[in-house]
Amino acid sequence: MKPSLFNQTPDELSAVLSDLGEPSYRGEQILDWLWRKRTSSIDEMSNLPARLRDQLKASFSLQSLSPTRAQGSSDSTRKFLFRLHDGRYVETVLIPASPALFGERSDRRTLCVSSQVGCAFGCKFCASGLDGFTRNLSADEIAGQVLLAEELSKEKVNNIVFMGMGEPLANMTQLLRALDLITAPWGLGIGARHITVSTSGLVPQIRKLADHPQQIRLAISLHGASDEVRSQIMPINQRWPVSKLFEVLKYWATRKAQKITLEYILIDGLNADASQAHLLARRAQSLNAKVNLIPYNTVEGLLWKRPSEDACSAFRDVLTEYGVPATLRLEKGHDIDAACGQLRLKEEESAKGLQA
Repeated sequence: MKPSLFNQTPDELSAVLSDLGEPSYRGEQILDWLWRKRTSSIDEMSNLPARLRDQLKASFSLQSLSPTRAQGSSDSTRKFLFRLHDGRYVETVLIPASPALFGERSDRRTLCVSSQVGCAFGCKFCASGLDGFTRNLSADEIAGQVLLAEELSKEKVNNIVFMGMGEPLANMTQLLRALDLITAPWGLGIGARHITVSTSGLVPQIRKLADHPQQIRLAISLHGASDEVRSQIMPINQRWPVSKLFEVLKYWATRKAQKITLEYILIDGLNADASQAHLLARRAQSLNAKVNLIPYNTVEGLLWKRPSEDACSAFRDVLTEYGVPATLRLEKGHDIDAACGQLRLKEEESAKGLQA
């Protein structure tokens, strides 16, 4: 597989062009074709000499993923399944404006992107890891999800959330490179403050990202306010328990201006009782964090159940009594296999059936 031209920075393009004996301004022309004109073919780059176009085609590819399937929800959420060059699949979800959840204007669109094919961290409620971990996505495959989602939806993406398939901080090198492609004025031009990286709690990588100069937002998949509860559903808690996690989150809060978001999936009979609500409220207070409460989204093959709406509301009310900003997310896209990984698993199962 040839490297993607979309994965090249201006400095890297300059080096390529210098080796080919071409002037440096050709790099600006190439980037304009890629990120502004959104070309699908090197042959379309009409202001480049034919010789240079041939040289680029010999060394680089363009599209590293292609659309396979799309699902539309009754609330206008759309889910896309993209096929990668090696036949693997990733999912991307376009979410209509949710001012209370993402702090958006009413005309904004948020894209939930994937960072890996599958996941190795084995969170017990998650569909992404049911088929195990396959590989990391490259930076152009991450940014390419934005390009394709905009092309298919005919809508501008304003916010990016790394809450799709995979653990973003386990793919740190490509994550940081993708952030450059997404935020650069020559790239997608989306401001860092409109990007949220969600992690299950990789403590060293959180510290590293805290020291990254861009003012990226952070969301923590907490899902349990005590070690006893969190360890039942998140194996990572055995390595980095809640105390270690909150220690590094306090460091993050000294480095970034935005509030940390604590993501908390409410699971009946496990983590949705009043004792967890009070403990979560105190932990959120210690960080001046906000909390997103998410009633469990049923996943085929898993036995968890969502609490009643009354139980979810009562949990939220405990947080608000402590003065913690809390959103009870009546999740969008519930009717389109919205839990990350479900559409991919169905596609791969279908492909295996055809091969059999």
